[in-house]
Order: sequence, then C-alpha cells, then structure tokens
Amino acid sequence: MQLQDVLYGIAITNLVGSTNREITALVFDSRQVIKDAVFFAIKGTLSDGHKYIENTIQAGASVIVCEQIPAQTVPGVVYIQVDNSSVALGEMAANYYGNPSSKLKLVGITGTNGKTTIATILFKLFRTLGYHVGLISTVQNHIDDVVIPATHTTPNPIALNELLQKMVDAGCEYCFMEVSSHAVVQHRIEGLDFVGAVFSNISHDHLDFHKTFDNYIKAKKAFFDGLPAGAFALTNLDDRNGMVMLQNTKATKMTYALKQLADFKARVVENSFNGLHLEIDQADVFFKLVGSFNAYNLVAVYGTAVLLGEDKLEALTALSNLTGAEGRFDYITSSNQIIGIVDYAHTPDAVQNVLSTIADIRKGTEQVITIIGCGGDRDRTKRPIMAQVACDWSDKVILTSDNPRSENPQTIVEEMEKGVSPTNKRKTLSIVDRREAIKTACYLAKPGDIILLAGKGHEKYQEINGVRYHFDDKEILMEQLNLIS
Repeated sequence: MQLQDVLYGIAITNLVGSTNREITALVFDSRQVIKDAVFFAIKGTLSDGHKYIENTIQAGASVIVCEQIPAQTVPGVVYIQVDNSSVALGEMAANYYGNPSSKLKLVGITGTNGKTTIATILFKLFRTLGYHVGLISTVQNHIDDVVIPATHTTPNPIALNELLQKMVDAGCEYCFMEVSSHAVVQHRIEGLDFVGAVFSNISHDHLDFHKTFDNYIKAKKAFFDGLPAGAFALTNLDDRNGMVMLQNTKATKMTYALKQLADFKARVVENSFNGLHLEIDQADVFFKLVGSFNAYNLVAVYGTAVLLGEDKLEALTALSNLTGAEGRFDYITSSNQIIGIVDYAHTPDAVQNVLSTIADIRKGTEQVITIIGCGGDRDRTKRPIMAQVACDWSDKVILTSDNPRSENPQTIVEEMEKGVSPTNKRKTLSIVDRREAIKTACYLAKPGDIILLAGKGHEKYQEINGVRYHFDDKEILMEQLNLIS
C-alpha cells in the first residue's frame, strides 16, 4: 500500500522524505517490525517508543511516525512528525484497512458495569433478527458465529481495524463494541465512525490508571464528545453522571431509565430467579435475565435497537428469549437447592448491585454466602470498600484471592480486611486459596442457601506472577456442589 494513501487526513507538523513509497505494515511494538514497516513511536506509561527508533530502522522500518524527529536522521527513511503518535496510529490504521467502521453500523457501549452484557445481548438480538453481526467484548469477539478470543476490552487500533475489516468482508451490517475508558484515553478508537453510543453507569474503578474519579468521568465523556451529529447518544438517566455524558455531544441525545421519565422507560413488575417481568413502553414482557441491574441493561438494548430502526414489538419479542453474557449472574442449583451464582462483579457498585438483587429475590430465611477477592496491580483504594459492601449485604463473607498478578495475595486480603467493621468480623473468614474458599463456602451452605462467587466471572484462569493457570469459578463451584448435594 502507498504511504500517501494511509496519510489521508493526518495532521502532519513536519515531514522528512517522500510519501510516495510502498509500506508493508503498521507497527507500534519495536519487536514486531518487518521490512518497510511504519513504526509509531508512542510515549506509553512504561516506556517511550522514541527510544527504539534507531533499532526499528535497523530491523527494516522505512517510515517513522513520531512526536519528535531525531537529531540524526537516516537517509532513505521517512520521518513524519505529528502532535500525538497514538492519535495518528488510530487514524492511519483506519486508512490502512480501508476505513471499515464506515462500512457497517458501529455502536459503542461504555460504563463501569454492564458493558459486556449490553454488547452481548445486542449481538444476540440482531443475530436473532436475521442480520450478520460483529461483537467486540471483554469475554470474546465474534464475527457472526465465528469466535475470536479477546485479549483486551477494546483492542489496539491495528487489531481493531483489522477485525472490523474482517467483519465487513463477512458481510456484517452491525458491530457492537465495548469501549473502555483506557481505550478512549489511549486513543484506541481514533479514526472510527460510530453511529451510536450507550452509557450504562459509572462508579469507583480504574483509579490506578485515571488517578481521580473526575478523570475517569472525563474519559467516558470524551467518547460522547467525539460523536458526529448524525449519531445517537443514549444515556442512563438514573445514573447521577448520566447527563454529564450528553453535555457537549453533537449526537442526538436520548435517555433510558427505571426511576424517571425517559425516552425509553422500564418498570420492574417482578424479579425472581426465574427471570424479570418488566413493563417497557407500556408492553408487559418476561425476560430470562435476573436482577434490576439487568433491567437497565435490557432497556438500554431495547432503546438501541429502536434507535437503529428496529420494530419495537419484534425487538421485545426477540429479547424475551435471550440470555446474557457468560459469567454475569450465571447461576446453578444443586439437587438440595443450594443456589450458586458466578458473577464478574469486581467493583463496589457491581458487588452491591448483585447482592441487592439477591436480597430482592431471597425469601429471607436462607443464608447469603459471598466469596470475594480483589485483583493485584489494580486500584487498591477499592479493596476495603469491596469487603465492606460484601459484609453489609451478606450473612457470611469469605475474603480470598482473585488475580493477584505480581502482588502477594495475603497482602491484598489484609487490605480488604481493613473494610470489615468490628460487628462484621464474626461473619468473615479469610482464606487466601480461592479453591479452598469455594470449598469452604459449599461446606457451610445449607439447603436453600445462596452462594455468590464474585470477581472473575467468565475468566478461565488465575494470574499469579505473570503466569495464567487454569481456574474456572463455575467449574469448581459445580464440582463442590455436586460433592455435597
């Protein structure tokens, strides 16, 4: 491909060399450089790509995109200076793959909780309605029924545009995509054309990266600020920061809610382990999903479908038969009626949502036993809060390991223990080994009790010191429940 074609629309501040040349690849990792590749020197959190420019040229890179041109340039190498290499990477990646996002209807979903469920149900809904559809999510990516493993909530711009182009080649008309706050700040969605965006909610998370809650809100809002005038922006009116997302957007502003008057309004008629009975737009519908948080997810999906031109009744009918995403309020029942629930809840707000849902459904005589941990190398400030929320809403709590990563899991548990009040200590156990924690919960459970296993959800691994070991919460829970059933 010609370099000059990939540079279409790029704001160049300085240029050394000719753009009339062939290129073979776009690369931002110096270890992946091939002959005649374009290398993007990006200033990251851990290292600065500008330090590797000379190495990439020796490895065959013939074009360098950078924020500062080296004092010594190499003859025959093209140097392109831009204000922000990450922005240029997104825009050039879109050009390199033929701007695939403009050839389908791309909808982004952002928020602390609910992104995966909303995106997954939208994917399932539009597949049910007969469309070819793509999905980009935390759990897995899809091109119709073909599954592509996911490594990040939002892939890097090169992988993202390559995936979108494969969707276009497969005839996809829609793609539903999770948009993380990291992706917005790191410019991974630059150059993409969105026809709509959905905001679920925002609560305490990722402060290890964003440093302050205000920065976290601004990251989410920036996604909406960048929407074009022809797109729609659908927000949760019941979230206290929901309207903040719409303040500066050029897109058509739309709302959904359970508690307030909104463009798309739902009311919970009944909430049980069998599902949700909702009234949506004056229609009574029974859904297979459980919990008031899923009522929000369902009305967000319904609103999105209507904004994309689908018939209201057809959308609701199809929605009523769908299940949610793996590891999201995923429950099983043993032969002696112990209910086990596996959920990805890994923020204080998400844990409270799941436990308040259980509180709404439970009869009142059974115990709620919660197993909970916190990930290592992540926001440490939420650890005591997570433990406090679990204790406030449960009859018994077992603090355990999640993905400790490079941290000592015992230290993480001790930091969680700081959130346990003196009155709650009597109902709290600390068992660092997650498998033993699950085994203990199942041993303590009596017929009719409810076990919540929070934090890992769909994950099939536990990450310890850079190594991922097979670990499936649901699989282990089922094993243990069968042993005591």
